[in-house]
Amino acid sequence: MSAAREPNRVVIFDTTLRDGEQSPGASMNLDEKIRIAQVLEAMGVDVIEAGFPIASQGDFEAVNQIARIVVESTVCGLARATKGDIERAAEALKPARRRRIHTFISTSPLHMKYKLRMKPDAVHEKVIESVAFARRFTDDVEWSCEDGTRSDHDFLCRCIESAIKAGAGTINIPDTVGYTIPEEYAALIRMLFARVPNIDKAVISTHCHNDLGLAVANSLAAIRAGARQVECTVNGLGERAGNAAMEEVVMALKTRHDQMPYVVNVKTEHIMRASRLVSAITGFVVQPNKAIVGANAFAHESGIHQDGMLKHAGTYEIMTPESVGLTRSKIVLGKHSGRHAFREKLAELGYGLGDNALTDAFKRFKDLADAKKEVFDEDIIALVDDEIAHAGERIRLVELEILCGTKHRPTAELALEIDGTLKGCKAEGDGPVDSAFKAIHELFPHSARLLLYQVHAVTAGTDAQAEVTVRLEENGRSVNGQGADTDTMVASVKAYINALNKLLVKREKSAPAAMSA
Repeated sequence: MSAAREPNRVVIFDTTLRDGEQSPGASMNLDEKIRIAQVLEAMGVDVIEAGFPIASQGDFEAVNQIARIVVESTVCGLARATKGDIERAAEALKPARRRRIHTFISTSPLHMKYKLRMKPDAVHEKVIESVAFARRFTDDVEWSCEDGTRSDHDFLCRCIESAIKAGAGTINIPDTVGYTIPEEYAALIRMLFARVPNIDKAVISTHCHNDLGLAVANSLAAIRAGARQVECTVNGLGERAGNAAMEEVVMALKTRHDQMPYVVNVKTEHIMRASRLVSAITGFVVQPNKAIVGANAFAHESGIHQDGMLKHAGTYEIMTPESVGLTRSKIVLGKHSGRHAFREKLAELGYGLGDNALTDAFKRFKDLADAKKEVFDEDIIALVDDEIAHAGERIRLVELEILCGTKHRPTAELALEIDGTLKGCKAEGDGPVDSAFKAIHELFPHSARLLLYQVHAVTAGTDAQAEVTVRLEENGRSVNGQGADTDTMVASVKAYINALNKLLVKREKSAPAAMSA
């Protein structure tokens, strides 16, 4: 019996790289998508929806490269109900050890009339045609009825029965606009099991958006009603109000196994690693009170709570910090730590660096340990992620000096290496950040607009590393840049330069915006 057919096994289908990336401002480059895919695979995610290959050359390459690299997880590509979309997805997925084509078409009266401008019978024919065509390229085909929760039940049953008959092994019922409520969604799933005669030949899947804040609740209600796949994203990333948060679904199933006796493959100890990586790459900071992965999720300030925690952790914690990848230890490494201990810590945090990358990271760790009194796991994660993010850049920071305060006009003296050539200048601005960014513009003229400048401390304390996110937009293309350093101004310049380097890549290879699905 396959894993998908085990009665109590729930398949985790992660769409961070496809639906999550459709969040305005959350676009990722190829290297960033590969890094996230590798973390998802290490977590034990069953299916990774890597992108929408027809949407752009960039999306095609991302799906294709992830298909080459990922071994354990199934790699999935999205396609509309057209031969061109399906052929493009099949071509992108060719290298995958396990591949899935996910095709969809709208089935609600509203979508069919105004979006598709098609009659129900024509949509029904498209369902059969698209699934059958996708089966020419892979045995693993998923079909989705977009806006399924607002579809006519008779028509929905007819389309699902035909999709299964045409060869779809997974049937996804999206709550595309986050409109349904748990009881209603569960009733819909039960209705399908009661009325679709061949429903036992497919896995029923959920794909819930969070417009009413009910995505996770709806997903769990559907599981209890018989669904055995959940489509979700890390941190709940997604268009509008986002998708069902993978970490919340997984930890709800793990924590309340008494009420929901279902199993998932996800190694929950990797959750924080995935959350931090997605947050750093997209620039979408996780709110402090976010369930599971928020900074306050395991924090206790109330005296009553603290007293209870000291007596027994179970008084106020229903899961342990360690179960999601947090650590109780405070100071993990210091300036006297050796290379071997550093390598072991990296392995513990989920990094496997080559010798050259390890040498560079270890040098930066030593510099950090000299600058900080205490070095935390979060510091090491920020350090290594920053090293990876800035590898191979055409524009590189060499030196930065800032003069500011109440007596001086803010001035930045900056030196950059641009395509191997050293350039320097001084620039004044309205503040230290403004002067530094003006200096960058003087050394590397460009037309990009600054859309976002965001700073947050990696850990507590005045010596904490700053993680900075910068979002730039040029000719309709937006990119996020990241930088980390104990000096906030250095981190800011690194982030701005990182964004410029990404724009250079996009200039060379223009990629249209991803399509909605």
